[in-house]
Amino acid sequence: MKKTLLALGLAAAMPTFAADYTDGDTHKNDYKWIQGNLMYSIDEAPRIKGADEDSHDYFELEFGGRAGILDYYGYVDFFNLTNSENSDKADGSSRMFAKLSPRFSLDGITGKDLSFGPVQEVYLAALFNIGGGSISTTANDGNGDLYNAFVGVGSDVNVPWLGKVGLNAYALYDVNLKDWNGYQISANWFKPFYFLENGSFFAYQGYFDYQFALKDEYSTSSNGGAWFNGIYWHSDRFSLGYGLKAYKDVYGIKDGVNFGFGEFESTGFSHYFAAIYKF
Repeated sequence: MKKTLLALGLAAAMPTFAADYTDGDTHKNDYKWIQGNLMYSIDEAPRIKGADEDSHDYFELEFGGRAGILDYYGYVDFFNLTNSENSDKADGSSRMFAKLSPRFSLDGITGKDLSFGPVQEVYLAALFNIGGGSISTTANDGNGDLYNAFVGVGSDVNVPWLGKVGLNAYALYDVNLKDWNGYQISANWFKPFYFLENGSFFAYQGYFDYQFALKDEYSTSSNGGAWFNGIYWHSDRFSLGYGLKAYKDVYGIKDGVNFGFGEFESTGFSHYFAAIYKF
């Protein structure tokens, strides 16, 4: 049965319990959702310091759900829809970006309850970040686009007030360079915190990604990451929101590094505005 995001929001506000697939029915918790997000970003990092353009519009097709042992999430971004010359995506930058995050339940695969303490479910986890621009196999030349594959262990953790938080630990394989390059810790959450009489609600939602132990020959910083904090209003069909994103040497690019065509800013803050339609 397809559940709406409103129903998921209500469920997220409830106490979380361990996954139980010992009865062999791995499809009893199936659901799916898809939405279109019209977005506007200001000061997204990394960016060239002092550039005249610091913002862009984009459309994001976002989806997720559960199908048996498969827990999945992903989105595809399409940048600079208006083809504006004043966009920071008007200089030959990537026009697309995709993130795919499948996780495979070890509880469902084994038919056993693997929960312990606040950990409600355990997964084999993967993550793919795929840019839409050119591919470069030369480290640190600034011309290549992201194509990273992550593999590791995931979990759903019950956190006080926040409820269920997805927490994953990965090793990073750079597909362009065909080599392993450090690790990443990721978390995501969706917490309804204020409900209106008409059934709509406000939610605190976000994520963080932190990379570390990056190799010197591939990265100009040994660590870095990003932390997104969003406040969104949700109804059954629409959503409006604002997000503040904090960066520190994001993607392992050291703040202030110069690849020969300008100094990079990879540390700081950016702002996101969203208008969403839920299919």
